[in-house]
Amino acid sequence: MIAEYLELFLFLAIFFLILLGFPVAFTLAGVALIFAVIGYWLGEFQLRQLSFLPQRIFGTMSSEVLIAAPMFIFMGLVLERSKVAADLLTSMAKLFRGMRGGLALSVVLVGMLMAASTGIVGATVVTMGLIALPVMLKAGYDPRLATGTICASGTLGQVIPPSIVLVFLGDVLTYANQQANLKAGNFAGKSVGVGDLFAGSLIPGLVLVALYAIYIITVAWLKPEIAPIPEPEEGEEGLSRAESLKLLLNGLLPPGLLIIAVLGSILSGIATPTEAAGVGAVGALMLAASRGRPRLAWVFRAGVVAAIGLILLNVFFDLLIQRSDFSPTEQVAVWGAMLLVAVVIVAVLVACWVLFRDGQLAPVAEQTGLITAMIFAVLVGASLFSLVFRGLGGEETVHHLLDALPGGLFGAMVFVMLLMFVMGFFLDFLEIIFILVPIVGPVLILMGADPVWLGVMIAVNLQTSFLTPPFGFALFFLRGAAPASVQTFDIYRGVMPFIALQLIGLALIAVFPALATWLPDYLFSK
Repeated sequence: MIAEYLELFLFLAIFFLILLGFPVAFTLAGVALIFAVIGYWLGEFQLRQLSFLPQRIFGTMSSEVLIAAPMFIFMGLVLERSKVAADLLTSMAKLFRGMRGGLALSVVLVGMLMAASTGIVGATVVTMGLIALPVMLKAGYDPRLATGTICASGTLGQVIPPSIVLVFLGDVLTYANQQANLKAGNFAGKSVGVGDLFAGSLIPGLVLVALYAIYIITVAWLKPEIAPIPEPEEGEEGLSRAESLKLLLNGLLPPGLLIIAVLGSILSGIATPTEAAGVGAVGALMLAASRGRPRLAWVFRAGVVAAIGLILLNVFFDLLIQRSDFSPTEQVAVWGAMLLVAVVIVAVLVACWVLFRDGQLAPVAEQTGLITAMIFAVLVGASLFSLVFRGLGGEETVHHLLDALPGGLFGAMVFVMLLMFVMGFFLDFLEIIFILVPIVGPVLILMGADPVWLGVMIAVNLQTSFLTPPFGFALFFLRGAAPASVQTFDIYRGVMPFIALQLIGLALIAVFPALATWLPDYLFSK
C-alpha cells in the first residue's frame, strides 16, 4: 500500500508543479529523484535501478528515428519564413471567393496542405491569423466561425504527417510495444514505427478535414449571414480562368512537390521517415532561397532534378560504394550518382548562402536548436520519471486498474482517452506523450489494442488539447495574431464546434479501426 500511495503522490506532485509553471523537464526529473529517495527510505525502491538511466539517455540520443524531429522542425520554420502559407492563402481565397463559406473552406484546405508540409501548429495558426482573419472579418464573417476555423485548421499538423507528434509518439510506442510483446512472450508480434503511424494517421486526418468542410458548408447554408459571399476586390473581376489557374498553381505547386517528396517517399517505402526529413529540410532550403532570389532559381531546379535522379538510381541500382564486385553498368551508375550528389551539394550551399545573406538562416537554426533542446530535455526528464514510477511498481498498479474496469479493452480505452482529453486542458501534448503513454501503452497493447490504431487514437486526442481552454496553445497563438476587435471569448466559443468534430472523428476511428490500420497494412505488410 505504501508503494501505491507513493505512485499516486508522485503523479499528483508532478501534475501540480507543472500547473504552477515550473519547467517540465526539471519538474519530471527533480520530483522523480525526490520520490526515489523517499521510496528508498521506506524500503519500496532500490536506488541501483537509477543506474539504468545513462543507458536510456544514450539510447534516446542515439535514436535514428528521433533525428527526424529537428529536421522536420527546421523544414517547418524555413517554410514559414518563405511565405508559402501566404501565397497559398491568397490563391485559395481567390479561387473560393465566389462561394458561400469559401474563405473558411480555403483556410481548411491551406491548413491541410501546410500540415503536410510543415507540421508546426504555431506557425500555421499565426500565419493564417495574420493573413486570413482580417480578410474574413472584412467580408462579414462571424468572428467565432472565422477564429474557430483558423485554430482547428492550424492543428491539423498534429495528425496529418509529417508530424512532430507522430515522430515522438512513434518512438514511445515502439518501446511500449516491445515491452508488451516481451511480457506476453510474443517475440514475433506486430511491430510499430513512425512510418506506420504516418500511414495510419493519413486517412483519419483527411476525415477531420472532411468533417470541418461539411460543417462549414452546412453552417454557411443554414446561416448565410455568418459566412457571406465577399464582394470582389478591385482588379479581380478581370481574372480569366487561365489566370486563376496560374495563380493557384504558383501557390500550390511548390508545397505540393515538397509534400510528394517527403510523404510520398515514406509511404512508397523509398525512404525512412528520417531520410525523408532530410529530403524535406533540403527541399525547404531550396524553395525558400528560390523565392528570395528568383534569378538563381535555375541552380535550385538543377538540385531538385539531381535529387530526383539520385532517387531513381537508388531504386534500380545498388549504390553501396563499399562493394568490390561492380558490373560496368553499376560502375557508371555510381559515377553518375557522385555527379548528381555534387550538384545537390552545390544547390544546398547556394541556398544556405542566400538565406544567410538575407538574414533568415541564423534565426531558423537558432530556433530549431532551442525547440529541439527543449523537447529532448523533457524526454530525458520523462525517462527518469518513467524509471522511478516503474521501480515503485506503478506499471503493475496501472495494469490492475485497467483490468478491473468494466468492458475489458473497450472500457480501458474509454478511460485512457477521457484521461488524456482532460489532461489536455492543462498540459502540453509532449508532456502527455512522455508521461502517460509509456505507462498505459504497454498495458493497452497487452490487452489486445493494435499499436498503430492506439497511436492514431492518441494523436487525434492530443490534437484536441491545442483547442481546449484554458491552455490550448492554438488559442494563445491566434489571440496574439488577432486584431483587438476580436474578443478572447469569441475565440473560445468559436473552437467549441470543432472540438466536437474532433471527438466525432475520434469516435469514428474507435468504431472503424480500419481507418487507421488499413493503409499501413496495405503498404508495409509483407
